[in-house]
Amino acid sequence: MVSFRIRAEELDKNDPLSNYREAFYFPKTEADQCVYFTGNSLGLQPKSVGNAINAELRDWADYGVEGHFHAEHPWYSYHELLMEKGAELVGAKKGEVVHMNGLTANIHFLMVSFYQPTPEKFKIICEAKAFPSDQYALESQVKFHGFDPKDAIVEVAPRPGEHTIREEDIEVAIEEHKDELALVFWGGVNYYTGQFFDIERITRAAHKAGVIAGFDFAHGAGNVPLDLHKWEVDFAAWCTYKYLNSGPGSVSGIYINEKHGKNKELIRFAGWWGHDKESRFKMEPGFKPVPGAEGWQLSNAPVFAMAPHLASLEMFAEVGMNKLREKSIILTGYLRELILHVAKERGANVEIITPENPEQRGCQLSILAHGYGKDLFNYLQKNGVFADWREPNVIRVAPVPLYNSFMDCYHFGKLLGEAFEKLEK
Repeated sequence: MVSFRIRAEELDKNDPLSNYREAFYFPKTEADQCVYFTGNSLGLQPKSVGNAINAELRDWADYGVEGHFHAEHPWYSYHELLMEKGAELVGAKKGEVVHMNGLTANIHFLMVSFYQPTPEKFKIICEAKAFPSDQYALESQVKFHGFDPKDAIVEVAPRPGEHTIREEDIEVAIEEHKDELALVFWGGVNYYTGQFFDIERITRAAHKAGVIAGFDFAHGAGNVPLDLHKWEVDFAAWCTYKYLNSGPGSVSGIYINEKHGKNKELIRFAGWWGHDKESRFKMEPGFKPVPGAEGWQLSNAPVFAMAPHLASLEMFAEVGMNKLREKSIILTGYLRELILHVAKERGANVEIITPENPEQRGCQLSILAHGYGKDLFNYLQKNGVFADWREPNVIRVAPVPLYNSFMDCYHFGKLLGEAFEKLEK
């Protein structure tokens, strides 16, 4: 372990992003040290968020309703402040991204436009063990259209004895069901295993079969490099409270490829904030969508949810996803090596089910410690580690490059070794 500590200290010393750690608040804990490895569930609060929210509170107090036009950041057009930086983050054009609602609400609204089944073509291909909210959304959508989920939803699962899904199996499923297929909807990064899929390859396979390709990037946005426009993704949605550090339940982002955004005839559930800006306040009947992703908005901007996200996006724009990705690969690789070293040293049967290839993962590692059960997780939690437990027996840890250090990883490894020693299998 001495060599791992020396490496961690040296890597932290030479880390060009190390100063960003001081830009976040870390939870208080009774343990000697807080190791926050659950940014894949809720990111830490940037210290700039307080000022961002307080500025809007002051403008509300000073201007009342006139804050819509006279606030420092006028509320009427507040969502526009997020569009360019949000688009850069996911590799999109500015008009292809907008922020609104919550993630699952956005998935449902996007399904209105992009899941239009017929008696012949009604199936949806998705990943097995997708995040439950996605599963429920898909189930309810197919039921809404009068289909049985058992017939309409085709899940692609890992092969027997494997934990992750092979892209070639996704392609085979698309080809096999293409005559009945209406949509491919996939999680860009699997919440359970941390597998980062080849989005361009899946999109290409869907388009070859003549169907729409949509994605949930809840665990991808702010975690892995995305190039949605170049990959020709049709639509996507993501939350902003995980890797994007924008607060619990914060506003969601959506991406709609410009070819769809320019199609004013594409069916959608409409609201007045998606209506033509020049005639919005004429209050006339007849919906005229704003071109681009803005045309899917329903209600005016939730400013108090958007303010933290704007503060976070400014930090991401300053750092850049390329630098974050560079550190993430090294940081996660170091932690993976350390976990396996500690397990071998203590004689523990540990399996990391997240792909070993850095190109197939973000900063999450999913640990399967055979024979230890939840007592292992509880020991880590008691000693200041913020991770999470996923049934039936996986501990997920996410060393986030924006605020986690290599010494965080070292301390986690040290505590993991102590746990193996003290707990009976």
